[in-house]
Amino acid sequence: MEKEKACTLLVHFDKGTPAMANEIKEALEGNEIEYKIEAMKKAILLLLNGETIPQLFITIIRYVLPSEDHIIQKLLLLYLEIIEKTDNKGKVLPEMILICQNLRNNLQHPNEFIRGVTLRFLCRIKEAEIVEPLIPSILQNLDHRHPFVRRNAVLAVMSVYRLPGGDQLLVDAPEIIEKFLSSEQDNSSKHNAFLMLFTCEEDRAVNYLFTHVDRIIDWGEQLQMVVLELIKKVCRINKGEKGKYIKIIISLLNAPSSAVIYECAGTLVSLSSAPTAVRAAASTYCQLLLSQSDNNVKLIVLDRLNELKASHREIMVELVMDVLRALSSPNLDIKRKTLDIVLDLITHRNVDEVVLMLKKEVVKTQSGEHEKNGEYRQMLVQAIHTCAIKFPEVASTVVHLLMDFLGDTNVASALDVVVFVREIIETNPKLRVSIITRLLDTFYQIRASRVCAGALWIIGEYCLSLSEVESGIVTIKQCLGDLPFFTPSEEGEDQSAQKTSQPVNSTTVSSRRPLVLADGTYATQSAVLETALSPPTLVQGSLASIGNLRSLILSGDFFLGAVVACTLTKLVLRLEEVQSLKSEVNKTTTQVLLIFVSMLQLGQSSALPQPIDNDSHERIVLCIRLLCNTGDDVRKIWLQSCRESFVKMLADKQRRETEEIKAKAQTSNAQPDDLIDFYHLKSRKGMSQLELEDEVQDDLKRATGEFTNDGDDANKLNRILQLTGFSDPVYAEAYVTVHHYDIVLDVTVINRTNETLQNLCLELATMGDLKLVERPQNYTLAPQSSKQIKANIKVSSTETGVIFGNIVYETSSNVHDRSVIVLNDIHIDIMDYISPASCADVTFRTMWAEFEWENKVAVNTVIQNEKEFLDHIMKSTNMKCLTPPSALEGECGFLAANLYAKSVFGEDALVNVSIEKQGDGKLSGYIRIRSKTQGIALSLGDKITLKQKGSSV
Repeated sequence: MEKEKACTLLVHFDKGTPAMANEIKEALEGNEIEYKIEAMKKAILLLLNGETIPQLFITIIRYVLPSEDHIIQKLLLLYLEIIEKTDNKGKVLPEMILICQNLRNNLQHPNEFIRGVTLRFLCRIKEAEIVEPLIPSILQNLDHRHPFVRRNAVLAVMSVYRLPGGDQLLVDAPEIIEKFLSSEQDNSSKHNAFLMLFTCEEDRAVNYLFTHVDRIIDWGEQLQMVVLELIKKVCRINKGEKGKYIKIIISLLNAPSSAVIYECAGTLVSLSSAPTAVRAAASTYCQLLLSQSDNNVKLIVLDRLNELKASHREIMVELVMDVLRALSSPNLDIKRKTLDIVLDLITHRNVDEVVLMLKKEVVKTQSGEHEKNGEYRQMLVQAIHTCAIKFPEVASTVVHLLMDFLGDTNVASALDVVVFVREIIETNPKLRVSIITRLLDTFYQIRASRVCAGALWIIGEYCLSLSEVESGIVTIKQCLGDLPFFTPSEEGEDQSAQKTSQPVNSTTVSSRRPLVLADGTYATQSAVLETALSPPTLVQGSLASIGNLRSLILSGDFFLGAVVACTLTKLVLRLEEVQSLKSEVNKTTTQVLLIFVSMLQLGQSSALPQPIDNDSHERIVLCIRLLCNTGDDVRKIWLQSCRESFVKMLADKQRRETEEIKAKAQTSNAQPDDLIDFYHLKSRKGMSQLELEDEVQDDLKRATGEFTNDGDDANKLNRILQLTGFSDPVYAEAYVTVHHYDIVLDVTVINRTNETLQNLCLELATMGDLKLVERPQNYTLAPQSSKQIKANIKVSSTETGVIFGNIVYETSSNVHDRSVIVLNDIHIDIMDYISPASCADVTFRTMWAEFEWENKVAVNTVIQNEKEFLDHIMKSTNMKCLTPPSALEGECGFLAANLYAKSVFGEDALVNVSIEKQGDGKLSGYIRIRSKTQGIALSLGDKITLKQKGSSV
């Protein structure tokens, strides 16, 4: 493969109907400007796509070169850029002399556009023989009146000086540019001049910087950005002088450009860990967070703040309220990221302010101005929940406000509220009475079945006094409405009406007359009549005002009916303990039993499309038996054991969160033979306060071992891959480094022959979502010598990719015959892109329902222990188990667990492991993988299939 030509032009060209060379030639020889322009474009496109048209060169010199049209002159320079200018031996072709005079004329042209584009063209010429006669004309353009010409002249000087031997062609180029920089007023020209000094002679750039340090704030944005690059480069080489450069950076924090301010903050953090510098950078990020309107900029700034939080948490705690002001953005991603950062910065000192701000945001979501208010309110509820768990003293200030949202139309938000209330009422006993009172007052507003179930559990467990128990029973009865749910007489009448040609779905029944019940209400309000008249709609008219529980049960939700039965059973059992009047207890028990029987009758009738499920039926029957015959052991189970299990669950959750915090904490140890610098014995002469702070921070990092590189050498060796065989004339091996979005291949090539290898090239290709950034160049390898070749590859998604290729070379004895060595394939592991993560059970179930890609893998392993197999899958897939350890304890022959991980691209990976031990001791079942994208589901499935067999320990 030939080495790629250097060209700045890349245009798609369909070669289906290529233009003929003679047609292009005729158009170029004509006098029509439009035809010449089209012919030049066709010629350039053919050359870019590998065609050689040598016969056109003389035609272009004769007929195109003299043209005064600016477009033709621009196309001419593009043509001259892409044609071959040297022969096989690397010497400049004689005909190139013809264009040098034209280029000199262009550099002296009265039109500044012609001068500027010609100077820009010279920046891309790599042949010193072509450029050398033009140097005087290039230098003359440094004094041109137009800044467009001057800025391109500076770039041309830099390009010539950087050519091989260019420092001999322009010996005094840095001095000329330094003088030019001192007198230049145009910001773009000054930027190019300073860039030339920075690139070619760094000392002059530093000298100019400190000579004009007082005016740096008035320099243009482009020049200030180059100054920051210079500071970073110099400080990496000479860390001892970074104190004086940091002063310049801090002064640039007041620059008018947002880009400069952002770069200053990043440079400060990279160069110094002093509290003053970090505080200034964090304040700058907070300022940008509020001043910028672009959501992408806000997200990038939040990422920088998140990085600061990890390394300088104490300083970020001081700015938590400034970060929280980013919630004013309407974008949900920004709100979510802001809350994630803030929740990790809460302390006893700022929790009250944070919670107050979150409460104000919750109130704002009631306005209904934005369509995603429900989702935002859910995020706020979860954030307040986290604050209240960490700092129980703030729970009393928020719990009553959040309970107003139990009837929220956003079910997820209401569910988060009821989970929060359930946890707070257990962890804050002082709030129990007020929470129960408020819950009973607002219970009728709840419309979601799952929220009702959670609220009923709270009522059943925490109504302890006589008044609370009686109020709880009355509230549930009111929400259930009047009994019966179903009357057999009406069902029979209804069936007879259907037999007399009355349509089943008819909404009018002329043969029925109103039936007055004992409490004075009409029977036409009963569920059976409405069901018979319109089966899909059980609640109509005045029935909707009776109660939320009744409407949900009449819709066929018998799981909620079973929860109602359990709650009423607990309340009656507790009533027996707190009520001294036996008659009142018996009366209440009878009423509750009547409710249970009515629900069973409704579930077994034909009024509903689906009968009651077996589990709910058995649960309600169990409650009936329990109330008819209560024993002390059963009473203890219902009134004490349930609460104890909940307390145990909360303790287990707290323990897991504590373990996660400990796991995230960085543990670093200093080596016993490390040097110790005594800060108080150091000379402080000439050091600023910031430099002193920086010294202290560096000493602390050395003392705690933060500078110690704990890299696992064995792990590094595992990343070295052999690409060729030991008997091949060229041996190659690669060290693969995966860094988020980049893969770096550091390939070591060794010439094992006694001949010089010429034009050795590493040809690589990729399969999957991998892309080569650049192609390695040709090299010459002496006998028995080696060469390090680096190849950069961009990764765009979490998908297993393959890198393959060849090594091509020529030997000195046979130049015309090229040898090819095929390399071993390099498989990029998906495990390099995903890391364990945590999420709430509700969030996991929501994503599981939404994600459309699923990969189902059958279990096939020699491991015979369920827990051991789960640990093996977690280790192989680098995922975290969301199922608590308490739920995995015991030996029952079954195991179901949820695993979760997140990729560096923000993709979620969900895994459900469901396994069962067979009679012969083997494990069977399925591992189901779900994700939003196909690549991660397939790659994880392949990884699990490959690794799941494991080995029995």
